[in-house]
Amino acid sequence: MSGKQDRAVIVGGMRTPFAKAFGELMELDTIELGVTAVSALMRKLHLDPRQVDSMVWSGVVLPPLSVNIGREIVLDLGLPTSVEATTVTRACTSSLAAITIAVSAIERGDADVVIAGGSDSTSNAPIAFPTKVTRTLAPLALSGKATPQDILGALSQLIPLSEVLPRQPRVAERTTGEVMGESAERMAQRNEISRQAQDEFALRSHKRAARAIATGRFDDETTKVQTPKGFVHVDSLVRADTSLEKLSKLKPVFAKNGTITAGSSSALTDGAAAVVLMRESKARALGYAPLAAFRSWSYVAVDPADQLLLGPAIAVPKALDKAGLTLADMDIVDMHEAFAAQVLSVLKMLGSRAFARERLGRDEAVGDIDPDKLNVYGGSIAIGHPFAATGARIVADRDDARKRAAPH
Repeated sequence: MSGKQDRAVIVGGMRTPFAKAFGELMELDTIELGVTAVSALMRKLHLDPRQVDSMVWSGVVLPPLSVNIGREIVLDLGLPTSVEATTVTRACTSSLAAITIAVSAIERGDADVVIAGGSDSTSNAPIAFPTKVTRTLAPLALSGKATPQDILGALSQLIPLSEVLPRQPRVAERTTGEVMGESAERMAQRNEISRQAQDEFALRSHKRAARAIATGRFDDETTKVQTPKGFVHVDSLVRADTSLEKLSKLKPVFAKNGTITAGSSSALTDGAAAVVLMRESKARALGYAPLAAFRSWSYVAVDPADQLLLGPAIAVPKALDKAGLTLADMDIVDMHEAFAAQVLSVLKMLGSRAFARERLGRDEAVGDIDPDKLNVYGGSIAIGHPFAATGARIVADRDDARKRAAPH
């Protein structure tokens, strides 16, 4: 519990179903997905639009002509034009950044009611042309006075065509050129995370998510989405029928002799998630019961050439220290599953005395996490990972630990 007299609290959360890229949600862009999640949340809470002070939204795959998608969502929803909005981007922690910015604004006294969250449509990622194409054709397009001869002259500069064709989208770290899966593969080798351990972790994620769907655990936090082809009601990536045998037959995808497969990785995903945060006194005055408050958080940076995805192993102990808590005090732990290898590596680091001494300056390990307390309703490997929506999904999926179904 926060020590602040009038802290920021969450009063509700909502998300769209998560769907594989180029699947059921392909025809909705990131703004439309955000509008769907926020409008459903406001209906659920019967929230008067006039009470909203601000929106902090997030995105990773940003539309090039509308990068402040938070403001576009405000306008498309018909909220008061006085509702200011901003959009933040911070890779997979983007919506967590949006939420903590909202918390800071409320507890600083800048706002009483803030909508925060994130959305991404990988299906609608812009296709990048080589710089040569832009520099050759853009001046003609912007001038508005190009003659046929000018156009032919410009096209002649684009020969051979093989050098100017659109490039395949690649979410790679700029300084190393590695995609996250390649970084995770190096982590798996360095931390001795076996293929079997990864497959077992992925299986558990799918089984827990499938059970959550079957028991209706996600019903109150997931809104149906209308598309030109009909309604999408549930997450489409969860595989209730998967097995170790099926997972073991999948081929490595990031290295010829690697251990990471599509089955132990989070898929490219479309979706959106949102939460409403209020000053606690405001929430109670409006008749809302606070669901959760914030005691601490921590963001860290690592060397991308080292172990790009080890961030949680450093951020977790910092956040715990700031809160005056230990890992043993936790009833439930949620951790984003980019890859099974990444989560298993982080868990190993948290339990390692050598890592604590070398990287954290601590004499003892941070601690071990009981598997029965970790991602009890599955995680991103099963549910999916729209980059900027995952953090808000995890925050919105908050419940009294005593009411949680036993994990399987």
